[in-house]
Amino acid sequence: MRSTVRWRRAATLSLALISLILGSSVAFSNSIHGEPPSFQTAQVEVIPPADEIVVKAEPNLEQRIADLEAYINNTARYADVADSKVLSKVEGAGPGHNAWMMISAALVLFMTLPGLALFYGGLVRKKNVLSVLAQCLGITGLVTLLWWAVGYSLVFSSGGPILGDLSFAFLKGVGAAPNTNYSYWVSQSVFSMYQMMFAIITPALIVGAIAERMKFSAILLFVAIWMFVIYFPLAHMIWGTDGLMNGVWNANATIKAIDFAGGTVVHMSSGWSALLLCMILGKRIGFGKEHMPPHSMVLCMVGTGILWVGWYGFNAGSAVAADGIAANAFMTTTVAAAVACFSWALAEWATRGKPSVLGFCSGAVAGLVVITPGAGFVSVSSAVIIGVFAGLVPFFAVTKMKHWLGYDDALDTFGVHAVGGTMGALLTGFFASADVNANLSTNLKDILAKGTLWVEQLKAMGLTIAMSIVGTVVIAYLLKAVIGLRAAREVEIQGLDLAEHGEEGYIY
Repeated sequence: MRSTVRWRRAATLSLALISLILGSSVAFSNSIHGEPPSFQTAQVEVIPPADEIVVKAEPNLEQRIADLEAYINNTARYADVADSKVLSKVEGAGPGHNAWMMISAALVLFMTLPGLALFYGGLVRKKNVLSVLAQCLGITGLVTLLWWAVGYSLVFSSGGPILGDLSFAFLKGVGAAPNTNYSYWVSQSVFSMYQMMFAIITPALIVGAIAERMKFSAILLFVAIWMFVIYFPLAHMIWGTDGLMNGVWNANATIKAIDFAGGTVVHMSSGWSALLLCMILGKRIGFGKEHMPPHSMVLCMVGTGILWVGWYGFNAGSAVAADGIAANAFMTTTVAAAVACFSWALAEWATRGKPSVLGFCSGAVAGLVVITPGAGFVSVSSAVIIGVFAGLVPFFAVTKMKHWLGYDDALDTFGVHAVGGTMGALLTGFFASADVNANLSTNLKDILAKGTLWVEQLKAMGLTIAMSIVGTVVIAYLLKAVIGLRAAREVEIQGLDLAEHGEEGYIY
């Protein structure tokens, strides 16, 4: 009875906090724009004076060909760069690029649901399998609401070096037309949904470290605050065109770092946060004293396969076009994952006498993580080297460092994502090449020539780690004091499935 009352109080507090966040966003948006949003369906069209109306000329053959070349090469239309008074016959989003990005968005969501959910679900004990699935589903719904309300705007509108403004709040003005700050040929609506899938999977990765012992209400509240404190600012700093650490597109960036698909934004932020959160939460009951094997390696293997396939949308899709850079990312992703998968299993074979299915799965995911920041910046040959490191270093972190330091990272989120993402960001600084991605030859030309890109990467890594650690500690201790983080002892022993969700994964 008491647990029911506590749950209702926690749920009420959760809904109140989410409502406060969304309500504050509306108020802030209204204060920025000076008036509340209009809900009128009919609008009066203001017709300018005749002498102000510009009639665009029909494009000649040369200009038409230039537009077609721009579409194929993923560059600006003729009218965008040469003559704004010329009518383009290739207006709006490009169907091929748009289609690829919609597929990529679906693939990235597929990574979380059901890929990550099955991967994590198979690794926990059977009494907790549904709790992991519920956490992934709950995070998906929560982050979608936050992204719609203010998340996309804070990350991808222009505002400042740390955060964007609220010009796209509630996806206002986000429609079929491209946002040319990020793509000439992909609808902004599609781009926003693609980036939302990254925002969903990032906090879901943290679930692996705190599995089997953190309250569902505490997880949702933690994620809601964490997105504002860590993810939104970090994503803007790395990927926003005026971001503090966007070395590719911001000539005035304080730190000229690169991150093709989320080594810092996704894997480092979630991995380092996961370490601190699991340490604050404490070890599972029986950790180090009783065996806690995965309840289903079959589910884990299925989840690994889904993650691998979905990662093509994650990495190749980050080119935001169906072009040669996407093709390179597709190749490097495949090679790095395969090499890391094999390297991890060989290391396990050499040290333990047998290569396990879990070893193959962990190696594949580690390879995918480590190649993420450099997938569209490094060559296939470099991806082989990166894959070897990806198989060996996280293996050491998971099998040795975890034991030495004594933390209970239940499903090795830190060992794979934090260690892998950090190493991948650094290796990208050594292997990135303008021959692979010509975008590196603009703002980063001198840095590449001097061979000091790795220094910029170190700076970005340091800031990412600091933000993740400090932000997580503050949020975790705040929630611990207000509602508590950990499930009751009897709940943890019984399993979270029945106690928190009233269901069982298996009935036999």
